Amino acid sequence: MKKRTFAVDIDGTITENGGGRIHLDALESLRRLVNMGHDVIFVTGRSSVEGFLLSVFGGTTKVAVGENGGCITLDSNDHILLGNITECKNALEILKNNMENVEEKYVFPRMTEVVLQRTFDLNHARKILLEHNTDVVLSDSQYAFHINSPGIDKGTGFTEIMKRFSISRDDVIAIGDSATDVPLFKVAKTSVALGNATDDVKSEASMTVSAHAGDGVLEALDKLAPKLSEL
Repeated sequence: MKKRTFAVDIDGTITENGGGRIHLDALESLRRLVNMGHDVIFVTGRSSVEGFLLSVFGGTTKVAVGENGGCITLDSNDHILLGNITECKNALEILKNNMENVEEKYVFPRMTEVVLQRTFDLNHARKILLEHNTDVVLSDSQYAFHINSPGIDKGTGFTEIMKRFSISRDDVIAIGDSATDVPLFKVAKTSVALGNATDDVKSEASMTVSAHAGDGVLEALDKLAPKLSEL
């Protein structure tokens, strides 16, 4: 059996609802992959610490890429910071001073990004930051709006993991549902967009499934089963 590395989003992918409840059957299937000798690494818009804790309690590979690629957690006190939270906070102040309804989202503490409520027009916010020559990235994970440093996304974050652990693109299978997962799809040979993804996201994946969230993960793994048995 050839070892594969699964790069898996969390919210909207292995959760059952907007509150973040884990789809236990999907998690069990991912844990089974690890028991077979594969790696399963969470790549999330949430804190990398949250992803790491899920890997510990869920029995998956104890590495996590969080903050949409801005932070990697390898152990409880071992973090790789790829983003710069100072420039993200500066962008937040500009938005607050030039727009209404810009509010931070109550989340697990971030080390490289700012997380906002989805309460304002994202394109208008991008225009304001451009007018102020503020070089950051604004993205929508469907869970929240995120302000990240330029060049930071799930693809660049996971590429650092690939370099550190000598993982070949040919052996990466990415699973996700939102626009923030598209950069991750681009660094994986095989990518899966779930049924709850938009058509734009689906068009960027190498395969799609019809079921949503955790049920979609189960459907994807069933479809991928022949590939996993290849030598």
